[in-house]
Amino acid sequence: MTTSLTTLPAARGPISAAVLETLRERPAAPDLRDADPFGDDLHLALHLCYELHYRGLPGVAADREWDTALLEIRTQLETAFRTALRESVPGGSDVDTELDALLTESAPDGAVGFLLAEGEWWHVRELFAHRSIYHLKEADPHAWVIPRLSGPAKAGLVAVEFDEFGGGRADRVHATLFADLLAAAGLPDGYLALLEHVPGPMFALVNMMSMFGLHRASRGSLIGHFAAAEITTAPAARRMDRILRRLDAPAACRFFYTEHIEADAVHEQVMRHEVVGGLLAAEPDLATDVVFGVQATALLEGQLDQHLLACWQAGLSSLRQPLP
Repeated sequence: MTTSLTTLPAARGPISAAVLETLRERPAAPDLRDADPFGDDLHLALHLCYELHYRGLPGVAADREWDTALLEIRTQLETAFRTALRESVPGGSDVDTELDALLTESAPDGAVGFLLAEGEWWHVRELFAHRSIYHLKEADPHAWVIPRLSGPAKAGLVAVEFDEFGGGRADRVHATLFADLLAAAGLPDGYLALLEHVPGPMFALVNMMSMFGLHRASRGSLIGHFAAAEITTAPAARRMDRILRRLDAPAACRFFYTEHIEADAVHEQVMRHEVVGGLLAAEPDLATDVVFGVQATALLEGQLDQHLLACWQAGLSSLRQPLP
C-alpha cells in the first residue's frame, strides 16, 4: 500500500478553514448560516472531524478525538446535514415497501448507463477515485453499531461484517481488495491518498455512514442504510464487471467486483431477515429510522450519480484536480 494522506488538505471554504485552524490548535468558529448542507466545504470539514475517530489525521494528536471545541463544531455540522437529509426525503415507516423497491432492477441509466454504453478507462479511474473514500474503510462505519444491537440483529450483522473483513484472511479484507484495485489501475492506494481529488458528493455519502454509526440514537438509520447498500451491491457489481470486461481492465479491478457479486447476494438475505427483521422485532418504533436510512442512502447516491453524469456528458473531469 502506498503512502496515505501525509498533510492536512487545503480548505474548500470558510467552514473547512475553521475546522483546519481548530485542528492546528487555533480554535475558530465556523459560520453555518449560508452553508450548503451538501456542499464541498461542509463535507470536507465534517469528514476531517470524523477521521479523528478512525485513523486520525497527520500532525493531529490522538487525544484530539475528544477535543470539546472540535466536538462542538461537529455537532453543528451534523445538525445542518441531518436536517437537510430529513427535509429532502419523504419519510414513512413501511420498511418492506422500501426494501422491495430496491430489488426491482431496471435498465441501467445515469453514470453506470453512461459507462456501459460509452465509458472510457479514464472515466472508470475517476469512479475508483471517488469510491476510494469509502472502500478503503469499507464496513468500518457499520462496526460502530454492533454494541448497540442484541439478539438476531447483532448476530446477523456480525456475520455480514465478518465477510466484509475477509472472513479472517487479511488478504481478502474488502478494503485491501480495493487497494489492490487502485494499484492495478495505476492509482495511489493509500488510505485517503486521493482525498484532495474528490469533491463533496462522495464525502456526504461516507459522512452519513459515520454520523449514523457514531450516534446510538441513529442505530435504526444505520441499519436501513446498510441494508440498502447490501441489497443493491450485487447487481451494481455485476454491471461494473461488464464495464471492466469491455475495457479489458486488470484482473485485480474485476476481482473486487466479482467478490461482491457472490458475497452480497447472501448478505442481502441476512440483512433483511436477520438484521432488519431482528431489530424491528425488538424495537418496532425504529421503523421510521430504518426507512430514513434507506431513503437518505438513495438520495446521496443519486446526488453522486448526477454529478458524475453531468461532468462526463460534458466531456469534463468529475474530480477537483487531475489524477496522477
